[in-house]
Order: sequence, then C-alpha cells, then structure tokens
Amino acid sequence: MFMPTRREDPADAEIASHKLLIRAGFIRQIARGVYTLLPLGLRSVKKIETIVREEMDAAGAQELLMPAIQPAELWKETNRWNEYGAELMRFQDRKQSDFCLGPTHEEVITEILRNDVTSYKQLPINLYQIQSKFRDEIRPRFGLMRGREFIMKDAYSFDVDVESATKSYKIMYAAYEKIFDRFGFDYRAVEADSGNIGGSQSHEFQVLAETGEDEIVSCKGCDYAANVEKAAIRVSQEEMDASIKFLEMSEVETPKKKTIDEVSAFLERDATDFVKTLIYVAGDQFVAVLVRGDHNANELKLRSLLKESGLDVTEFRMANDVEVGKMTKAPVGFAGPVNLQMPIYADLSVACMKNFVVGANKKDTHLTQVNHGRDFEVSKFVDLREAKAGDECGKCGGEFESFRGIEVGHIFYLGTKYSEAMKATVQDQNGKSCALEMGCYGIGITRILAAVAEQNHDDKGIMWPSAIAPFQVMVQPLQMKSDEVIAESERVYSALKAAGVDVLIDDRDKGAGAKFKDFELIGIPLRVTIGARGLKEGMIEYKKRSGGDLEMIPVGDIVERVISDLKVAVN
Repeated sequence: MFMPTRREDPADAEIASHKLLIRAGFIRQIARGVYTLLPLGLRSVKKIETIVREEMDAAGAQELLMPAIQPAELWKETNRWNEYGAELMRFQDRKQSDFCLGPTHEEVITEILRNDVTSYKQLPINLYQIQSKFRDEIRPRFGLMRGREFIMKDAYSFDVDVESATKSYKIMYAAYEKIFDRFGFDYRAVEADSGNIGGSQSHEFQVLAETGEDEIVSCKGCDYAANVEKAAIRVSQEEMDASIKFLEMSEVETPKKKTIDEVSAFLERDATDFVKTLIYVAGDQFVAVLVRGDHNANELKLRSLLKESGLDVTEFRMANDVEVGKMTKAPVGFAGPVNLQMPIYADLSVACMKNFVVGANKKDTHLTQVNHGRDFEVSKFVDLREAKAGDECGKCGGEFESFRGIEVGHIFYLGTKYSEAMKATVQDQNGKSCALEMGCYGIGITRILAAVAEQNHDDKGIMWPSAIAPFQVMVQPLQMKSDEVIAESERVYSALKAAGVDVLIDDRDKGAGAKFKDFELIGIPLRVTIGARGLKEGMIEYKKRSGGDLEMIPVGDIVERVISDLKVAVN
C-alpha cells in the first residue's frame, strides 16, 4: 500500500484538515491550490461520490459527463465571459479560438437541452455529473477547502413553469439533506447570495466548524438561518436622543493606532462610539460607506444600493491602499467622512449617533465629537450591515446566534436567466413557446473530504465515519515472525473480506507503536490487533478509533462483532 504518512505538520498548513490529510497520506500538493489524491484519499472520495450518486439517482436525476473545456461563444451568449471575472481560467487553442476550463456548466447544459428538448412533455429533466472544476482563486488556501482544481457534483433541472421548477428545487433540497445526514455532518441549510451563478433563490449547506470561512446566523426562535451577508435583520431607524447635546468637534493624535480596537483602547471609548469609513469602487466612481464601529459592512446590500443608484457594479470592490491614500490623503486606517469628496452612504445604526469618533483623513489622527448633518452630509441612510449574534431575526424577531461554517453544497433557483439568454424554449401545454425554468445544484466532493476531517479529528489524527473511511477495518498482526499470528490474521482478514467488509491488513514489519500511531493518524474506524500473547488466551484485541475502551474479544467472535458494529454505524 502506498501510504506515505508523516509525523510533522506541513509548514504552510493552517487548519486541522489540511495538516492531517497531508500527514495521513491522503493528498499531496503539486502547485498552489492543486493537489494529487493519493490512494487513501481517492478511496474516500470514491465513497463520497457513491453516496452522492445514490441519493441523486433516488431523487430522479440522471448522470452524464460534460467536457471540462468550454468554448467562449457559449459564455458570451450569457455575458458571463466578461462578468465572471479573473477566476475564469481562459486559454486559446492553436487557432487562437477562446476557451475556458469550466468552473461550472450552466451554458453547456443549456446548449444540450435547447437542441434536444422542444416540448413540455419531455419535462421535467434533471441531469448531473461528477467532474473536475477549475477556478483561478486569488488566494488558494486551506488545502482542499479552496483550491484551483477540485471535484464537484453539479446538477441542472429543467421545467416548464415556476410551479414545477419550485418542486424540483425542493426535491433537490431534500436530497441534499439525506446526503449530508449520511456523512454524519453537523450542518445548517442557510439562505445565501447567488453570486456569479445568478438566480432568485439559493441555499448553502454549511458544515459547522470553528475554522469555517463563512459566518452564518441562526434564529433561536424559528427555523430561519442565513449567511451573514444574506441574513434579513429586523431594523428600524432610531431617532436621535434630543437630550444629548452636540459637542464641539476636536482633533486628537492617535499615533500608530489604526483599528477600532486600538483606537478605542487608546481613547478609552467603546467601539459603539466609533463610525468606520470604508471606501469602495464601483466602475469609475468612489463611494464611502459608514457603519458603527462594532458592525461590518454588507457588500451585497451595498452593491444592490449602488446598482439602484445607477452606478456600474460590474467591477465592484473595496478600494486598495493606494486608492484610499489618494482619495483621503491619509494611510489606510485614518479615513473619515469629514471633507470627503465622494458620495457617502451610512447604515441606519449611524443615523441616531451623536458625538462619535471617525478618522481625520490625516496620518495618526482621529476626530472626536463628530456629528452628521453638521460636520458632513450623508447621501442616504439605509441598512448596510452584516447580521451578527444578538441581532433580531427579520422573520420572527427572535435573537440570532452565530456559527462558522464550511460550504459543502449550494443550490440555486435560476429561473430563466440562462434559457432566455440562450433561447432555450419549449412549447407549453397551450402550444405557446416559453423559456425553460432552471435550477442548479452543486456539491463539493473533495471539499467534503476536508470538511469531514475538520469535524472528526483529535490530537492523534482523523476519525472517519465508516461510510467514507478509506478502509473500515485495519487488521494488525503484531509479531510478523509468528506463524500462528500470521495465520490467524490472514483468517480474520479473509473472513471480513468475504463478508463484504473493506479491510486492510497491516503486515508491515514494524513495531506495535508505529502501527498504532498510523491507525490513529489515518483514522480507520476499527482496529483488530492480533498478538501472540492474546492468542494463547484465545483472545483478540479490539479498538474503535472514535473512542471507547480497549476490548478483548474471543477469537471465534471477532468477525461477527466487527460486522455487527459496522451495520450499526452505517444505519
């Protein structure tokens, strides 16, 4: 078995799953964000794919395989060739024709359907594939969590009307719940932004983990959950407290104090007394966004606001350090709204604030006792912040609690975004031509491998659920020179294999300590250890990786016990 385990953590690994998948011999990096799946890793990935296939097939989807190479002409039909951005891996062939390596397949699948489906009688259709995808991530990180090449299951549903498309969406939602339940995940299905995929509705399936890249909120009073960027907050524009008098604005030196935490500690004022000034670029226009010191700006809400205001948000981003310096005449960390020559939008929480602290647009300097209306003007007050723990739920008014999550699945109701652009139509029940209603459903296959490791590990290694472990059982003979130990180990191994158990025998000529450490690091669920001393007493050592006491099982009972425990684990 090619099983190159390591004792030391890789220097560039930041999170547990990245460290352990490399140390346990599951993956190896060949370039930033590009990994080889070694035999152990591939075995687990194949098992993940099997579970996904079983549930997709059971939900009525049909598997196909589309090409990874896609012609630019299809992407230009939907305007995504320019809109998708730098993450799209583009190249030219020898004839200088433009192509890309597919990050997703909406255009390709729509091209297939528009040529072969003409009537509502052929619908509904749901087609899926499991295939490598490519995205030129600006910061590949966390191993398989955010790579430039990864394996994904992507499915696409086609229906004649909104009612049937909504039904298809709900079927996929339920199928995803079954898939993630089978992996044993602690997860939440949350409302999310549709991003580059588009559409009017989407849900992310987030595996809860402290190291997750995404922050989500869940209501304590109802079933509502959402990404913090999407979460609906119950907000109201509070009135200013008339009893608080306006104080005279003053300038104060804050040497080398840039962050809210640093300045609030230096001035001995709470973060709620501060207003952060963030500079964004929309097309060729700079805009400033004000949020309270303890809040974060919600870029999705801001993008929508700017779009409604007629600004170009195709190239929407936060201003870089050079641009901030040019517009504010100060280093990053000292921007403020006073005398700032650009439109200023403020979150509703700022509307009721008085005598607050802001950057002075001057190095190592802040302004205190600042007030909007007197010291600067706001173009518009609007809800512009991310949800956080303690906020009121927009659905029921209950209190939000927050979690960090790893996105392992995302489903989208696309509507007619792609079918209209690509003229994919059918005749409906009345003989009228109508654009296909579409849905899109993705699952990160290789990301699931990392997410499972992230949720199931200890300081010794990984603890795989038996359904996706590379092997379910490891048989470990301790004395490789003992004919009796070898014979009994081979007997147990052969009996388990004959019973359909995925079993590995560790017949390396190594000591017990090295074998036990590899078992714990790799994370195989069950260990059957056969030694000369135990055989003299008619007993075999039995241990579960996920915990529990070491047991001694009679030789004649060990195979039945393993099979029984595996059935319980699977069910």
